[in-house]
Amino acid sequence: MATATKNLSDYDKSTIPNAKDLRFGIVVSEWNPTITEGLYNGAHSTLMDCGASPENITRWNVPGSFELTFGCKKLLQQGQVDAVIAIGSVIQGETKHFDFVCSATAQGIKDLNVHFEVPVIFCVLTDNTLQQALDRSGGKHGNKGAEAAIAAIKMAMLGQ
Repeated sequence: MATATKNLSDYDKSTIPNAKDLRFGIVVSEWNPTITEGLYNGAHSTLMDCGASPENITRWNVPGSFELTFGCKKLLQQGQVDAVIAIGSVIQGETKHFDFVCSATAQGIKDLNVHFEVPVIFCVLTDNTLQQALDRSGGKHGNKGAEAAIAAIKMAMLGQ
């Protein structure tokens, strides 16, 4: 497993562009809030650590991961962000619902990256267990939100 050997929160700040002039959108799923709030906190604190100002970070909530694509699209249509981070958590259950939600969410975010000139970063955990999600949202494997924030900064700089 890739995250078993990597801390998702680790980054070398000296290699990251300063984010002080960049504007970010963060769209957060309300489903599995313990996980998504952890991811949001990791993303937000990393953006701030890298120079982003609080007034340049917009947060929108959506009901679940499936709705992330629409929330991100509406934020992109406003034309006021340099990158968007889509934060969600889908945990395997007893039905195929997991497969459909994960696939649709990944495809939807991919489609936004193809159709818009602003990057959308995929920060959706798709774990088999709650413990795996906890481990990746601020637990023993670090925080995928921090990793997504670094990706958002780097990708936003491609458009500058």
